[in-house]
Amino acid sequence: MSKEVLRAVWYRLARSACRLFCNLFFRFRVYGLENVPATGAIVLAANHQSYLDPLFCGVTITRQLCFMARDTLFANKYTGRLLRSVNAIPIKRERADISAIKLIIEKLKHGWGVCLYPEGTRTGDGRIAPFKAGLGILCRRGNAAVVPVLIEGAFECWPRHQKLFTVGSSITVCYGKAITAEQVREMDDAELVAALTQTLRGMQTAVRMEQGKQPYSYL
Repeated sequence: MSKEVLRAVWYRLARSACRLFCNLFFRFRVYGLENVPATGAIVLAANHQSYLDPLFCGVTITRQLCFMARDTLFANKYTGRLLRSVNAIPIKRERADISAIKLIIEKLKHGWGVCLYPEGTRTGDGRIAPFKAGLGILCRRGNAAVVPVLIEGAFECWPRHQKLFTVGSSITVCYGKAITAEQVREMDDAELVAALTQTLRGMQTAVRMEQGKQPYSYL
C-alpha cells in the first residue's frame, strides 16, 4: 500500500480509538453533523475550552481533518511523531507563523478540512472570547467554507488550572450552518470574525439554557 493509503487507514483507526475514549469517559453528544460538507475545503472554527477539544471536534467527522497544535507539543520526538501522524500541524503562538499559515492554505486548496481555534488560547472562564483576525485570509486564499463549532462542557471537564479531566462530564458539540466560500469572499475580516463570534455565543447560550445551566453574560 502507498504511504497515503496507510496514513488514511491509521487516521481512521486513531479516530475510532478517540471516539471510543470520548464515549467511555464522557457523556458525549453531537448535533448538526449534517452541516459539515462531505467534500471540499472547510474550516471548522471552534471555541477553545480544553486540551481535549481536537478530539471532541473531530471524532465524529468521517473525512480527514488537519489540526493546529502549538509547537511546544512537538518538542518530544515521540509525541511529535504521533501528532503529525494524525495530521497535526505545529504553529508558533508568540508571532505570526508564516510557514504554518502557508501549509494550512495549501491543505485547503487541496480540499482538506482544517480545525482552528480562532480565540487563540483556551478560555479562562468558559466564555467565548472575540475571534482574532486572520481567519478570513485563510478561508479566501484556500477557497474554504467555514463551519462554526460549539464545544460546551469541556471547560467544566478540564479547566486550565486542573491537572486532569473529570470523568463522566457532559460534553456537547454542535456544528452550525456553514458560511459558504462565496459568502466569505463577500465579508471583510472584521465582519467574518464578528459573525462567527456572535453565532457561537448564541449557540452556547441555547445549549446552556437547554441543559439548565446559567448562560454566560457577554455585555
